[in-house]
Amino acid sequence: MPVILKRFLFLFLLALPLASFARQEPAEVKRVVEDFLRVQTKGLPGQASFSVGSVDPNNNLAPCPALEAFLPAGARPWGRTNVGVRCQVEGGWSIYVPVQVKVSGEYFVTARPLARGQIIAAADLAKRTGDLAELPAGIVTEAAQAVGQTVTISVQSGQVLRSDILRAQLAVQQNQSVKVVSKGKGFQVATEGRALNNASDGQVVQVRTASGQTVSGIARPGGIVEVTY
Repeated sequence: MPVILKRFLFLFLLALPLASFARQEPAEVKRVVEDFLRVQTKGLPGQASFSVGSVDPNNNLAPCPALEAFLPAGARPWGRTNVGVRCQVEGGWSIYVPVQVKVSGEYFVTARPLARGQIIAAADLAKRTGDLAELPAGIVTEAAQAVGQTVTISVQSGQVLRSDILRAQLAVQQNQSVKVVSKGKGFQVATEGRALNNASDGQVVQVRTASGQTVSGIARPGGIVEVTY
């Protein structure tokens, strides 16, 4: 056997075990996750930052030329979670990488105790700054989300405000005498009626008119119901 052929065969046999133990480069997986999180955190309410956990350098994953990051079902880029990475080739693999997303932003707490049913004024709110990802879901991040709303439970001073304990102030209450303003092309008629249900501004309310007819309209502050034809 020629010397050159022998050397080629030797090098080929030497490379076989290296090829069989080739592994996915962890840095590439991390880069794909970081790029994914930059996009996913753009719309969050605050200044987002994140850290990506390590990928085992001794993994048994075959090198992949087409990686794709994704969020597991029900997950979101918020707090401590996982981001999936899949290899988009036939017979590919999937792994999950731990990440932590922090969102530094403003939120509101109560400046004083509030009784159940109390309407919130601007003076009832105090602004705080912190990691929103560490706080309960549905926190109030803008004063406009709370001012004019009523609290459905009594709360202590300094309590974080959440949207699930707030309710829009009623514009129309059940059995209230209301003014029904019917509008159409070229006409507007006002009649009296009685509300059949509670409704906040912009919600649908049913009204029984003096003639006994039941109509549906949009509740407005001041006991007004707008009916559009």
